[in-house]
Amino acid sequence: METPAIQTHGLTRRFGALTAVENVTLSVAPGQFFGFLGPNGAGKSTTIKMLTGLLEPTSGSVEILGQPFGASALGLKRQIGVVPEGMALLGRLTASEYLHFVGSMYGLDSSTTHMRTQELLEFMQLANEKKKLVTDFSHGMQKKLALAAAVIHGPKVLFLDEPFEGVDAVASGMLKSMLTGMINRGATIFLTTHVLEIVERLCSHVAIISQGKLVANGSIEALRAGVASSLPGTEAEQRLTLEEIFLAIVGADGQQESTQELSWLT
Repeated sequence: METPAIQTHGLTRRFGALTAVENVTLSVAPGQFFGFLGPNGAGKSTTIKMLTGLLEPTSGSVEILGQPFGASALGLKRQIGVVPEGMALLGRLTASEYLHFVGSMYGLDSSTTHMRTQELLEFMQLANEKKKLVTDFSHGMQKKLALAAAVIHGPKVLFLDEPFEGVDAVASGMLKSMLTGMINRGATIFLTTHVLEIVERLCSHVAIISQGKLVANGSIEALRAGVASSLPGTEAEQRLTLEEIFLAIVGADGQQESTQELSWLT
């Protein structure tokens, strides 16, 4: 049996009396584009922080590429890339300086770092911003730089937390093409986003988390078939969108609220 690229067992994180993530067990196969979905506050970013070593689980375990993963797993960290929720860029550097710094942190030699930095800046359409500091970049430019930093070392596993937020349509299409190319070369991508159309286009498998608990996990086609069979009046051949699947599952878990009108807008 093929070793999963990402695997969790009973992953749990508590903050005092609040349980943000509870007993999450999932497996992501190598070369899979995996979407991790949920409403605001469901536990998505907390889960990614535990999967990338930014946050210690209260209980449970994480394995990356078949090996136990934690804060001290430096060798494994060199094989993953991360675009975190807040990006955490060094604002007083230029884009080139920042990518050179990140490349050296991943152990790349200077010539490789220089070559990849130039290629990434060109690809991300940041090559003309040579003197501008990162802190002066627009939000979309910072997103592209964060993604460049996450892939400069050629990671085997890439974690993306809302990577398309604030990115224009042209750049978004370019980034989707790059990520698809990574999948074709055998990388594994773990994506969380609220833009369900992107997930439906790119991902083959999804998991849905609600109130810290995993409520669905499987291929999009399997979830589509399962939801279609449970909805009254849905024809067998009807192709549900991922948004319809998401709302059906989260709504069944008690999260979908009834429509409420605002008196001054009606």
